[in-house]
Amino acid sequence: MTAVRHVDVLVVGAGPAGLTAAKALAASGAGRVEVLERERTPGGVPRSCAHGGFGTWRRPLTGPRYARDLVEAAARAGAVLRTGVTALDWTGPLDLATVGPEGPRTIRARAVVLATGARERPRAARLVPGTRPAGVYTTGELQQAVHLYGQPVGTRAVIVGAEDVSYAAAGTLRRAGTAVVALVTDLPGHRTAPARALDTRLRRGVPLLTGTTVTELLGHGRLSGVRVRHHDGRTAVLPCDTVVFTGDFVPDHELARRGALALDPRTRGPAVDGALRTSRPGVFAAGNVLHAVERAATAAREGAHVAASVAASLAGGDWPAGVPLTVDPPLRWITPGRVTPADALPYTLRTAARLTRPLVEVGQDGRVLHRERVRGAAAGRSLTLTARWTHRVDPDGGPVRVRVV
Repeated sequence: MTAVRHVDVLVVGAGPAGLTAAKALAASGAGRVEVLERERTPGGVPRSCAHGGFGTWRRPLTGPRYARDLVEAAARAGAVLRTGVTALDWTGPLDLATVGPEGPRTIRARAVVLATGARERPRAARLVPGTRPAGVYTTGELQQAVHLYGQPVGTRAVIVGAEDVSYAAAGTLRRAGTAVVALVTDLPGHRTAPARALDTRLRRGVPLLTGTTVTELLGHGRLSGVRVRHHDGRTAVLPCDTVVFTGDFVPDHELARRGALALDPRTRGPAVDGALRTSRPGVFAAGNVLHAVERAATAAREGAHVAASVAASLAGGDWPAGVPLTVDPPLRWITPGRVTPADALPYTLRTAARLTRPLVEVGQDGRVLHRERVRGAAAGRSLTLTARWTHRVDPDGGPVRVRVV
């Protein structure tokens, strides 16, 4: 029988959210705080992002430096980091079966924080037919190959997607000495900053093929090209030896699913309230497992917030059910997706259409709780809504509705 090890707080995932939560909890005297990371090196996605944009405007950092700072801060605070350890399944309400270098272990905690992040859907999940040649990557696989292991990638690449992460992949390929043949998207345009898209197209000479879908991978042994179909039905073959599938992120929610935690049907991550409590008492969630995918700074901010919620729970706080939040088009989803009157975490909304300084209205049972003009966003990007209205919510009332007016 596997021995049970006891901890006070178990954090699953050593990315920005998990490490920030672990640091805050350990520093606040929450007891034994342990972080599990299935990779050999903690730090999450930023450790393989060689570009800048992390940290603060006063102290800008590259991804690897930002990841190292998070790891060192958590360790200094007293959190125990265990790498190469995978949480397999739940064996009790707050018990997790794990496997790692020391073999199988069961860990029992007083509180569990799921900070497992998000992942890109690979070629198989996107149902792209064709052969199974070498040279097929997601952005994460590409960044690890280039920045962590220094592996050769190829000479000519096609990037599937036109989001921020797609343009980051183009930069990684240039660093590896690989020519980018084209960016391909089935959307009518890119979803990144206009200046960035213009620089890539004009100065770098990389065309953007909009309204275009990759329909087949070609080649045996090594990729030789991709077949694409344009919106007007024309087809063509783009010769290349590398293809990178970017974007199309989904929460890494397998552990939440195995624990039968309620999932948000829109974000597909665990359903949480403004204190980041899940449907199971004692289990919290933070970071990109809730919303695929936001910036590392957003995940870190949620890590700090969930630490305060965990501390309150350990001190005997209650576990309210919360009221569901719903959104109307063109809004796609909102997170947290449940609300209690005491919530203070700002809400993140994703829009399906471009919005310029929209007026957002929050209502419940015919009552207007709040109206706020928020900063606009392009399609597929996020808006932020304050939580100044949550004290007006009736905990026994119907769903709270958020819409653009």
